[in-house]
Amino acid sequence: MPGVEQFTDRKDTSSGFEVYLREQPILLKGVVTKGFGRGGKMLGCPTANIPVDPYLEVLSEIPGGIYFGWAALPDCDAAPKGDICKMVMSIGWNPYFENKRKSIEPHLIKTLPDFYDVELRLVVGGFIRLEQNFESLELLVEAIQNDIKVASDALELDGMSSLQTHDYLEFSS
Repeated sequence: MPGVEQFTDRKDTSSGFEVYLREQPILLKGVVTKGFGRGGKMLGCPTANIPVDPYLEVLSEIPGGIYFGWAALPDCDAAPKGDICKMVMSIGWNPYFENKRKSIEPHLIKTLPDFYDVELRLVVGGFIRLEQNFESLELLVEAIQNDIKVASDALELDGMSSLQTHDYLEFSS
């Protein structure tokens, strides 16, 4: 699959899953917008969707799949002093739902209230798997929960935990 070769460093997580790391992270940011309304309600995995248009070139170079890294929020109602937290993210068409357009849907691995209309910054350092279709909603939810666990473990690996302090995640006062 074209684009996967950008993630060349194969590592095993503490939970025994393979992930692939990228030497230079992908940097994304955008104002969080309302998505399809199914992440938190239907899937138990709320997402903070950001606009795709500024990243059409980057997205054309990587396959649809599940990625992980760090997310930063500025000082806002959801994060009164700002926050940096682990994230797992779907980039793709979400075949189960038959989306017609690629989307960027990060899930912050932390319980936060909704935070629409706030800038979110993402440092994407790794790849878990290609996106795939599922025979049932239950199998999709099971895969999402596994992706969250794998991402959380992977972000503890050497090289990934240091991305938490990447300059891109800092908001100037």
